[in-house]
Amino acid sequence: MQLRAPAIVCAARPHGETAVIARMLTAESGIVAAYVAGGRGRELRPVLIPGNAVEADVRSKSESQLPFARVELVTSRGSWLTEPLPAAAISWITALTAIALPERQPFPALYDALRALLDAICVAPSARGWALPLLSYEVLLLRELGYGVPVSRPEDGDWGAMLATFDRLGRELARYPLADRRGDAMGSRVLLRERLARIHG
Repeated sequence: MQLRAPAIVCAARPHGETAVIARMLTAESGIVAAYVAGGRGRELRPVLIPGNAVEADVRSKSESQLPFARVELVTSRGSWLTEPLPAAAISWITALTAIALPERQPFPALYDALRALLDAICVAPSARGWALPLLSYEVLLLRELGYGVPVSRPEDGDWGAMLATFDRLGRELARYPLADRRGDAMGSRVLLRERLARIHG
């Protein structure tokens, strides 16, 4: 495997003393897992924050071998991780993407949607500016994976309906793509739901 492409960091798990196994979403190759030497070090740790946009150079000698990757930071989301609502949203959508999508299957629509959603979370003045796009991303992910869940779009400004749709989609995500691994990601969604509920309609 040889790939050099823009990517979105979706997960970074420690490996050994200094390395990281990063799961990154690319437009052409979907989720790619790769070994990043020194990923826990001072220079690369801020680069491998979930939500960050990077330029990834991924290489392996065979299809069965875990690729090695070098990454360069393009856009950092680190400063938003100190804000409770954006941090919870970024944590949830990157965890969902990392866990639900199979490796090395292209999902270009999801890549574009995730990039746009992350931009919205970091630019909008409040969660009202990105809550519906987040729900749209969840619906798109379900549909891209073959789960046609009919969900009506809440009216803009109807916060109660938005939360009700959020709850319904949560049940569908737990039932289908996260059925065997819901504990790994749904905790992030529960935290996001609690923080969204504090916003009054």
